[in-house]
Amino acid sequence: MSGEESQFNVQGYNIVTILKRLEAATSRLEDITIFQEEANVIPDGKAGAIDGEKKKSIESGAAGAGAGSSGPSGPVKPLVIEESKQVKAFKEYLEEHVKPFTAKSKEVDTLVGQAASTLADAFEAQVKFLTIVDQAKKPDMSSGEFLELINPINSQIEKLNNLKESNRRSEYFNHLSTLSEGAPVLGWILSNLPVPMISEFKDSAQFWSNRVIKDYKEKDPKQAEWAKQFIAIFEPLKAYVKEYHTTGPAWNNKDGKNISEVLSKAPVSAAPPAAGGSAPPPPPPPPPPASIFEDDGGAAKSAPASGGGMNAVFADLNKGEGITSGLKKVDKSEMTHKNPALRQQAAAKKPTPPKKPTNLSSAPSTSAPKKKPAKKELVDGTKWIIENFTDADVPANQPITIEAEMHQSIFIGNTSGITIQVKGKANAISLSETRNTGVVVDSLISGIDVIKSYKYGLQVLEVVPMISIDKSDEGTIYLSQASVDADTQIFTSSTTALNINVPQDDDYSELAVPEQFKHTIKNGQLVSEVVEHAG
Repeated sequence: MSGEESQFNVQGYNIVTILKRLEAATSRLEDITIFQEEANVIPDGKAGAIDGEKKKSIESGAAGAGAGSSGPSGPVKPLVIEESKQVKAFKEYLEEHVKPFTAKSKEVDTLVGQAASTLADAFEAQVKFLTIVDQAKKPDMSSGEFLELINPINSQIEKLNNLKESNRRSEYFNHLSTLSEGAPVLGWILSNLPVPMISEFKDSAQFWSNRVIKDYKEKDPKQAEWAKQFIAIFEPLKAYVKEYHTTGPAWNNKDGKNISEVLSKAPVSAAPPAAGGSAPPPPPPPPPPASIFEDDGGAAKSAPASGGGMNAVFADLNKGEGITSGLKKVDKSEMTHKNPALRQQAAAKKPTPPKKPTNLSSAPSTSAPKKKPAKKELVDGTKWIIENFTDADVPANQPITIEAEMHQSIFIGNTSGITIQVKGKANAISLSETRNTGVVVDSLISGIDVIKSYKYGLQVLEVVPMISIDKSDEGTIYLSQASVDADTQIFTSSTTALNINVPQDDDYSELAVPEQFKHTIKNGQLVSEVVEHAG
């Protein structure tokens, strides 16, 4: 040992030797890191394409580095990238709640098990999403990369919805609807306020799960337990989101990389996005059965012809021979059939037809009245007022919920494209001048009045003694078996296209309300009979 090296001896250890060992260990660890990154990028089944000798030398070098670098600070351990706390917590949530529910679903029925497995796949896709969230900065939510990232979740939700729609006649339709209504809760990753959103989708799913419980509580308790187990999934998810993602996914804006870079190193197994990179976010589920709340997008009723049009025509016809007195006499020089030059000139100046508007917003229209602000309030503790709501004022396919009491009445006016759910037992409900509005009610002391409404839907879950329809069109009423047994009375006047649905063999039977009557005079009395059309 030279005198220069001996100057670096500290407590029996030579610093130069220690530095050389550390340098060798660092070099080996860098090789290991490169090997791990290459293995992540290479698709499954092709990892063997890495040169075997290179892999062997890296592994042996790592072992040698660990054995030969034992200094004052002990052996150097290989670098291990651990999952974040929030990803681990989400996986624990799946193990404790989602996977047991999936196993329970397979015991209920093969179709229900298939639907639950599809939902479980959507949850697994969300694990991959949260793993990317850990490593990336928040991207533009309209970018192609972000749409590619959420597409696996969206695909599973669509698959579940299609499964429900293709099995409407199944005895397990309520089970499928429960899952389909609850599945869009995975869309919390798109919201800045995800916690309230989870509660809303829980209520939507519970509407159907309560039907399952009601139908099977006595004859098959196992299926009622299935419904309760599914609803029990939501609260732990809400607690998880509240702890780790209170204002939306917790992107790594401090140390994270660009999302395209993260996706290139850890590709997500996703279906290809739609053409143009414009795949939509997860859609909300369709509404309750038989489209009682859905807007079919039909055009509004045609307005009556402007006043004076036909009156002016008949007024001219009543002039008799004087009808031509107001016509202008045409000179011979202006007649095209006697002047070929005028015909050529007329053909050259053929007027161009008016352009059709590319969309409804570009078509000329008269100034529409200003929309009044939406209002939901309880007046004097006895009367709920819901006015001026449209589908733009509420989240997609989410009902406006009212917790009613026996002494309270509810007025719903000037609404369009919304659903109101009245929970509990109220006194009475009144609908006035509504469009595409649905009402779901538990029970009432008095009844429901519908006045001047168009495309309305009423669904009674328990008992409503009386329903009155006046000057309304295209309505649908769904009665519960309890209301049918209680002889619910339905009064109609000046009403068209009204159908009443009653339970029959785990489905609904549609009964059309008559609109045409035959009137005769017998013994000085007017006798009216319903006209029945055979065939």
